[in-house]
Amino acid sequence: MYIPPTNCRFVVISDIDDTIMHTGVANKLKMLWRLFVADAESRVAFPGAAALCRALHTGVTGDDANPMLYVSRAPWGIYDMLDEFFRQHEIPVGPVLFLREWGLSWRHPLPRRAEDHKRELISHMLALYRDLPFVLIGDSGQHDPEVYAQVVADHPGRVLAVYIRNVSRGAGRVAEIEHLAATVAAAGSSLVLAADSDAMAQHAGGLGLIAPEGGQAVSAERAAAGAAEVVAETQQVVGPTAAATSQKVADGKLKSVLEEGSDTPLNVVVEPANRGGLSTPSDAN
Repeated sequence: MYIPPTNCRFVVISDIDDTIMHTGVANKLKMLWRLFVADAESRVAFPGAAALCRALHTGVTGDDANPMLYVSRAPWGIYDMLDEFFRQHEIPVGPVLFLREWGLSWRHPLPRRAEDHKRELISHMLALYRDLPFVLIGDSGQHDPEVYAQVVADHPGRVLAVYIRNVSRGAGRVAEIEHLAATVAAAGSSLVLAADSDAMAQHAGGLGLIAPEGGQAVSAERAAAGAAEVVAETQQVVGPTAAATSQKVADGKLKSVLEEGSDTPLNVVVEPANRGGLSTPSDAN
């Protein structure tokens, strides 16, 4: 059981596969191999992802102890491996590491739909932590944009920001990202479609979610992994209001930005120009 301290300021819900840990969900055979055969030592964390999780957990004061919750489409059978993976990379393990009970049988050889699983869990957590806002982190490769768009639409005002690691640029995925962006913008929140963890950290720092030291730690972790050599360009889709920003997405602005930068690493921030940050304890005083 985990009771968050009174000074925590938000809750983080993060996907694991291709968000924190490289899984390769676009290639089913490789994904299954990594899922069921590879051990914790052979798993690869995205450069900067562990540092970003630590920065969000400690928050802007360094001791916020913001709850970290993780959702995955993987079965409970790999829990021990994930536990060791988190330990090796010093990723703050939340009070519960949500996995899926696949419920396989001869009559039902396929697991239940992953998107339903995630949506139900996130809805439960929004109800449990009803006095706190949320930050959602995922990737573009599977169902996160669809799930997160529904969560933002069903719970207006509860999501501070949505961070999506851009691991897939197929036409079908772009359409779902557009839908997510329009929904997030209409709610007055922010979407960051990120090529790397630095883009997420920079935006989180601007919103007052992490301390400057946290952002520096993300950059240092990427540099240590040799990932800092590739600098991704950042584009913005910004309107004067939430409605205007959402309309820009509907008019194809985000799609055109993604198409123009399809051959290079690209970060895209979608948010209204009047987007305010999360007030710090000192601001309240």
